[in-house]
Amino acid sequence: MPERKAFLLRIDPAVLEALQRWASDDLRSLNSQIEFVLRRGLEREGRAVSAKRAHTAPPGTEESS
Repeated sequence: MPERKAFLLRIDPAVLEALQRWASDDLRSLNSQIEFVLRRGLEREGRAVSAKRAHTAPPGTEESS
């Protein structure tokens, strides 16, 4: 499994509660639901990250070999 990054998220309690209910309805963990929503938002905005791109350096920051 690819490496996962942890980070602190400050979020409105009402938004968190709504996400938790949605996650429960979809039989997902809260963490998985948040990632699902973020990925769907990225796709809708034309900024989707492929599985390959998700684990590589951003353009212009490649390390030289």
